[in-house]
Amino acid sequence: MNKDILVIDIETKNTFYDVGGQANISRLDMSLTCVYSYNQDAYLSFWETDTKELGQMIKDAALVVGFSINRFDLPVLDKYFDFSTKALKRVDLLEEIELSAGRRIGLDLLAKANLGIGKTHNGLEAIKFWNEGNLKELEDYCRNDVKVTKDLYDLAKTQKYLMMPERGTDELIRVNLDFNEKVREATTENTLF
Repeated sequence: MNKDILVIDIETKNTFYDVGGQANISRLDMSLTCVYSYNQDAYLSFWETDTKELGQMIKDAALVVGFSINRFDLPVLDKYFDFSTKALKRVDLLEEIELSAGRRIGLDLLAKANLGIGKTHNGLEAIKFWNEGNLKELEDYCRNDVKVTKDLYDLAKTQKYLMMPERGTDELIRVNLDFNEKVREATTENTLF
């Protein structure tokens, strides 16, 4: 079997405010990580107690795909693993769009412009779900973000671009993307951490 390609998204139990700002990202605690496995054609959920299994899956993957994974997901996960996520081959959709278009965009706006659907909730609501013990809603939300990210990645791989709304207007602009050329290992040059 070929090495897997994984699409990931994580949710946390706490906020940057709770840990004293973004500089303290390593103090954030994961509540849930959802993963789409291309080899298994399945969505998988890993709670904080499942990080050993999650870590092995990520470590063995040929590629990890996500949205803002270089700035958020992977730095949060680093403390749970016995390896550095900086060595993983990955595609960060947000970073690739920022490099191509010169600015960032939210996952919700990007999904609406390209897929006609949006996110179901936001990260602060995910923390609320965790604190209230509403684990089913938390899992549904996280899996939906993974599905949206996967669908955007698949679309961009096929057509080599995504559409992005122009600031202040409803006009869509084309953002050229070629992930086959942009798969890279993490370095301090292309991450904030």
